[in-house]
Amino acid sequence: MLTEPMHLVGHSYGGVVALLAAAQRPGMVRSLTVNEPPAFGLLPDDPIVRDYARGLRELWDRGPTDPTAFLHAFIGYVGYVGSAVTPPDPLPPALLQNAQVLRYERLTDEARIPVSALREAPFPKLVVSGGHSQVFDAVCDVLERELEAQRAVVPGAGHSVQRTGAPYNEVLHRFLAAAR
Repeated sequence: MLTEPMHLVGHSYGGVVALLAAAQRPGMVRSLTVNEPPAFGLLPDDPIVRDYARGLRELWDRGPTDPTAFLHAFIGYVGYVGSAVTPPDPLPPALLQNAQVLRYERLTDEARIPVSALREAPFPKLVVSGGHSQVFDAVCDVLERELEAQRAVVPGAGHSVQRTGAPYNEVLHRFLAAAR
């Protein structure tokens, strides 16, 4: 979908996708912003990250088979602390479909982030976390260092940093304005 130069912004799993897309088509990227990407494969030897990723794998392997129950378990595990994310009951059709797909997604610790290619890419990079989780902060810290990226912490909405509204929007706006 990168058919013309654009700013990429990805949250969570979308952040991992944005990292991979930017590495594949760096000439089509004006800037890259990732919000709490679960790129756990970057820290295979970090015990906190490894245990967290192991817990996710256990949720996928042994978690509830009912999509609604699985979604609730996933939200609780990922830590949408402070974000007031509570899925409606019953789930609307689109969210139910997403929950059904989520149960069978490939886990992000399997993604191999091409750090060298991203570091060498000429576009500016921003890594954002919510300051709520040692795991996500560790991943973001590694990305900041390895990609020579700018770093921001936007507390107040757990994993869903964009739900802070103005605080997140201000960080993103400043970064994008400087990237022009």
